[in-house]
Amino acid sequence: MSTKDFIEKDYYKVLGVPKDATEAEIKKAYRKLAREFHPDANKGNTRAEERFKEISEANDILGDPKKRKEYDEARTLFGNGGFRPGPGAGGGSFNFDLGDLFGGGPQGGQGAGGFGGGIGDVFGGLFNRGSSGTTRVQPRRGQDIESEVTLSFTEAIEGATVPLRMSSQSPCKICSGTGDANGTPRVCPTCVGTGQVARGSGGGFSLTDPCPDCKGRGLIAEHPCDICKGSGRAKSSRTMQVRIPAGVSDGQRIRLRGKGAPGERGGPAGDLYVVVHVDPHPVFGRKDDNLTVTVPVTYPEAALGGEVRVPTLGGPPVTLKLPPGTPNGRTMRARGKGAFRKDGTRGDLLITVEVSVPQDLSGKARDALEAYREATAGEDPRAELFQAAKGA
Repeated sequence: MSTKDFIEKDYYKVLGVPKDATEAEIKKAYRKLAREFHPDANKGNTRAEERFKEISEANDILGDPKKRKEYDEARTLFGNGGFRPGPGAGGGSFNFDLGDLFGGGPQGGQGAGGFGGGIGDVFGGLFNRGSSGTTRVQPRRGQDIESEVTLSFTEAIEGATVPLRMSSQSPCKICSGTGDANGTPRVCPTCVGTGQVARGSGGGFSLTDPCPDCKGRGLIAEHPCDICKGSGRAKSSRTMQVRIPAGVSDGQRIRLRGKGAPGERGGPAGDLYVVVHVDPHPVFGRKDDNLTVTVPVTYPEAALGGEVRVPTLGGPPVTLKLPPGTPNGRTMRARGKGAFRKDGTRGDLLITVEVSVPQDLSGKARDALEAYREATAGEDPRAELFQAAKGA
């Protein structure tokens, strides 16, 4: 698209939206028109295909806040209808042709109306060129980094700050990230410094790929640096103190924004992704935001009831009140003694009762159990089991 076409086309009219339309309104109008005039829905209709291209072009400008701002400024500065040959020099009107401004006129951008210069500044952002005609190389985001860390069970529940030694690509210190041994790389002529090249995909759409000549950098080194071989990036290692939030689980992948490889030419750093591994605990387990523990109790405690002390992770014990006749395997809850949640609250501690059967009995204990067996000789705890089996 030429600069002249850019000024003269009324993209708001193409999409049928007012000049103060919001981004949402522009997007809605584009989608509606794109469905109506899409080539797949209008096979063989040349006019519909041209209309679809116009709609796509208008959305490319108005759908990008930066491009839209520059477009509005240009049309405000040069007239909403674009330049037109003036009827004369009278009345302070512009009396020159567009060709005078955009390469070919003897006045080189200076019209009879007294306007001069600054055209490159208006369109610099859209065409990646400044007023001097030099290409503006774009910033480049740093790469994302993957790492792993192993925590103890307690560290995972309570959170921990751990050192991570990471290797990543960062600006080469020898050539200061330019890739050129002399520090003076040239702008890539293929992508004109953008680092990307467009390729058509049919239907009026175009996709972008990293430039094959500069590998997406936008610059080409005439004298490649011996260390980074012209890439401007060299492998470096660093140790970083990373805070792992409380309540992480085994296998969880944490994203730390801006902690990855440094960017180029003022671009933002990438992100750091840390996969967490958690060592098992000899006493406690985990189920979602709850911790689990199995507590052995004696038969008299289960049968008669009582109070049992239960350990907690990193805190004082809690007292569990067993009701009489507590069955083996029953799970009870101590609230607020579990793992941390994202909102800062804690889950619960799930306590499972396990009736302990002694392996060795003293003579006194054996006599007591024999007496208990005689006292309950008429009771058969399996009677209902056999009755149910027979009935089924």
